[in-house]
Amino acid sequence: MSFHPPPRRILVRGVNWLGDAVMTTPALMRLREKYRTAHLTLLAPEKLRDLWRHHPAVDEVISFAAGEGLFSVGRKLRAGRFDLALVLPNSPRSAMETWLAGIPQRLGYARSWRNGFLTRAVPPRPGHVQMRKPTIREIRRLIDDPQMVTSGFKPPTTAHQLYEYLHLVAALGASDEPMPPSLVVTVAEVEAAKQKFGLLESLKVARPFFGLNPGAEYGPAKRWPAERFIAAARAIQERTNCEWLIFGGKRDTALADGIHSALRTPHSALHNLAGHTSLREMVALLKLCRVLLTNDTGPMHVAAALGTPVVVPFGSTSPELTGPGLPGDSRHRLLKSDAPCSPCFLRECPIDFRCLNGISNERAVQAVLEAVQAGHRTQESV
Repeated sequence: MSFHPPPRRILVRGVNWLGDAVMTTPALMRLREKYRTAHLTLLAPEKLRDLWRHHPAVDEVISFAAGEGLFSVGRKLRAGRFDLALVLPNSPRSAMETWLAGIPQRLGYARSWRNGFLTRAVPPRPGHVQMRKPTIREIRRLIDDPQMVTSGFKPPTTAHQLYEYLHLVAALGASDEPMPPSLVVTVAEVEAAKQKFGLLESLKVARPFFGLNPGAEYGPAKRWPAERFIAAARAIQERTNCEWLIFGGKRDTALADGIHSALRTPHSALHNLAGHTSLREMVALLKLCRVLLTNDTGPMHVAAALGTPVVVPFGSTSPELTGPGLPGDSRHRLLKSDAPCSPCFLRECPIDFRCLNGISNERAVQAVLEAVQAGHRTQESV
């Protein structure tokens, strides 16, 4: 798709979740490469507005509040006088917002109930994999007779979600060559976070910061058991003399408080940050960490995009589809069990949680130590 003249003002309707937003960054960078002189505006939920601070692909962010009406957003966009809109989410509403704004060119994936609001509806790309949720009956049959799984869940290497966004920008003439997701945080932001959360004294004794992120907003089927996090964190601290930073949102405070209490001893070094950081402060502190032990959730993607190695127990979800960073990045350790029903993509496990129970804390400890050592070797070679 070519434009004569090329668009001067481009709107990208961003996605609604933190991890998904990070996975759009390669596509945004490719779009910026193609349209270097265009003014690129991102429409994003207010909760994600600050994620885009300092990002080289974005000139401006327009945000909308939770619960803000469709017509309100449309009026807000109309004032921008955009030439072109790229709609990344697949929802009818996201396409309607750009239609109400009167943007003459509107491109997004073809989906029922929204194609009429787009001027170009892009068919599903080759390699697209649907995340189908099995029924409880199907799960029980898999458990009772694993021979039913003739080939297993083996998506192609290009099945990852970031390729979905790259395919859309390719329809606008941009390159679809993959690149790692990336975020930007300044030295000043990192220094301010250290000061605010009392980390300067720890730095004086050269104790490394490791991150722990035990929550997952999607649901309990993505959460490795808290007792495994505790056992792994205790063993890692004994072997590395690390200082733990416990991350989480406001909904994770009870979980984080319990882990903090279990790990706290007269000689332990840890900081419970759950529910106390802004988005930018979390970004800065994840940049500070040598490694993050985390569930498959938004901060996992943020850490990887900042260059922090992550260790992730995967249960109901698939690292092939939504894993951290660029697929195949050797800095990260992605742990899976041999449960025949995984991935099921369910929010709650309908049986016995065997996918995550099958990942021992010993495996996580070893993976964290390997990730730290590999990161240390990489730093030495630079």
